[in-house]
Amino acid sequence: MSILKTIEDLRTLLNEHNYNYYVLDNPTISDYDFDLKLKELQELENSHPEFFDENSPTQRVGGTVTKNFETIPHDYRMYSLDNSYSKEDLKDWETRIQKVLGNVELSYTCELKYDGASISITYIDGKLNRAVTRGDGFQGDDVTNNIKTIRSIPLALKGDFPAEFAVRGEIILPFEGFEKMNQELIEIGETPYSNPRNTASGSLKLQDSAEVAKRPLDCLLYFLIGNNLPFQTQYDGLEAARKWGFKVPKEVKLAKNLAEVFEFIEYWDVHRHELPYETDGVVIKVNSLQYQDELGYTAKSPRWAMAYKFKSEQVSTILNSISYQVGRTGAITPVANLEAVQLAGTIVKRASLHNADQIEKLGIRVGDTVFVEKGGEIIPKIIAVDLTKRSLESEPTIYITNCPECQTALVRNEGEANHYCPNFYGCPPQIIGRIQHFISRKAMDIEGLGGETVALLYTNGLVHNYADLYTLTVDQILPLERMAQKSAENLVKGVENSKNIPFERVLYALGIRFVGETVAKKLAKHYKNIDGLAQATVADLVLVDEIGERIAQSVVDFFGNAANIVTIERLKEYGLAFEVIEKINLNATDKLSGNIFVVSGVFEKFSRDDLKKAIEDNGGKVGSSISAKTNFVIAGDNMGPAKLEKASKLNIPILTEDHFIKMLNEK
Repeated sequence: MSILKTIEDLRTLLNEHNYNYYVLDNPTISDYDFDLKLKELQELENSHPEFFDENSPTQRVGGTVTKNFETIPHDYRMYSLDNSYSKEDLKDWETRIQKVLGNVELSYTCELKYDGASISITYIDGKLNRAVTRGDGFQGDDVTNNIKTIRSIPLALKGDFPAEFAVRGEIILPFEGFEKMNQELIEIGETPYSNPRNTASGSLKLQDSAEVAKRPLDCLLYFLIGNNLPFQTQYDGLEAARKWGFKVPKEVKLAKNLAEVFEFIEYWDVHRHELPYETDGVVIKVNSLQYQDELGYTAKSPRWAMAYKFKSEQVSTILNSISYQVGRTGAITPVANLEAVQLAGTIVKRASLHNADQIEKLGIRVGDTVFVEKGGEIIPKIIAVDLTKRSLESEPTIYITNCPECQTALVRNEGEANHYCPNFYGCPPQIIGRIQHFISRKAMDIEGLGGETVALLYTNGLVHNYADLYTLTVDQILPLERMAQKSAENLVKGVENSKNIPFERVLYALGIRFVGETVAKKLAKHYKNIDGLAQATVADLVLVDEIGERIAQSVVDFFGNAANIVTIERLKEYGLAFEVIEKINLNATDKLSGNIFVVSGVFEKFSRDDLKKAIEDNGGKVGSSISAKTNFVIAGDNMGPAKLEKASKLNIPILTEDHFIKMLNEK
């Protein structure tokens, strides 16, 4: 037998044993024998480097060091899920679905909602090609080397699989492994980790993959995505993935109706504490992939899926004091400082009190015994006071009247819940907060510069606003605490590289009140450059898609401030992007301008995404649902009956894809 054949046979055998142990939880070989086989393979590979394979079982041990994780755009956006907290919410969701699809018979897949870090992994020709974190949903970090160390993730698939596709899964840290890691830390006098979810997420960004390999991480698969996948339903997709070698939780259930969904929820609300890992709810998905396609997405979430969140765990503790934080917009947030207490796997010492109205509503006082829960299992909040334990000497809480940082008298605008410090350009936390927002991941994403360093730069007089970042030198930065030559050079380089960030993110980075990522994209797309936006009136702005009066007024106020204009002019001089760089499409026209198209059904010559791109490239707009404003419906096979009926009632022309192609080709 040839050396190559021996190596390939050993790889196949070890992959199978690995699958039996980590995916099926049914080992068919002892750990000792497995290690002997692995050592044999390692020695053969070392002797014959010409047969190296990056997906060999020997590569699971890690050893690759990644200094900087490359940011990679997702081929398919990773959306978040809408949440529900009652059966009524789910009934309302089903009603909304039926309005779109018509009165069709629906089935659902029920899956436990795992509390970990989402990952997207691409496979090409059955080999693990790339793994990317969720990031902001549009792009994430390439953590392929670290993901390969997780034994339940197949490096090579088995069976009959598509040539290229991606899987979505949750990287988790089971309780047993988490407790073992913490025990080891305690034994050497180190601080234990706070909770399994954060530890799992942080593990993916460790620079040394050998360290990741030491952690007992697991991956539970929940979705497959790609073109022309060989199944028609979510449930069948999970079953196919199981056969290809992925770890799909055995708790997944196919429900014929909402009644069976409720049975699944009720069972796991009780039995979830028996699971070996954290879960905070159930994800319900429309089972038919065709119906998923018909339902589509909102700006943030799929319409065909809903997360049902289990009722949050509650604990009681003592309120020791109330402090007040100043945000980058000047908003004042009261914070409850609590006697430390264990809650849903984490130690809680602080909780937001939101605003003066919330304090008054709770009737909360320092020294009170309070009930705390985690909102959505994430953010601690006080939900009630135990009045039976209140001291007779306690005094009502009086909300502060002056900024805790600069002592400026606070203001509260009519119709708003928050108090604000109006000293926008002189209050240190506001200045630091705006700079921290400017450098953040979703904004300018400046490598080598973090929130603590921003505070250091400000307190040392090196920056007074975010434009000052572009004048920093290595010599200025070096004297700062914990700053070495390399760190200072990386910071300056990171600032320089940020000049390549596109206009829509620069606009978001400016920190205009109420202008988040989505609004910044819409404004950038509409106005094309900062000068056009700066000259817009409230009346102009409210005509832009999804821009309301509150946002419009905030934009006008921002550009009406002379200090902001000076800062923007400086940023222009430093080379930041303040106009949209249009990608040139040689086939683009404006022949569909002024027309709104709704795409429905399954197509032969286009994927739905390609069809939508063709519409937009030729000046048209894609609508998510049929309305009186819709000009054309492009219908493929299996178009939803409700859409067909609505289009007919409104006398909207229905095009086949051939009709659409003809429309594009007409002069």
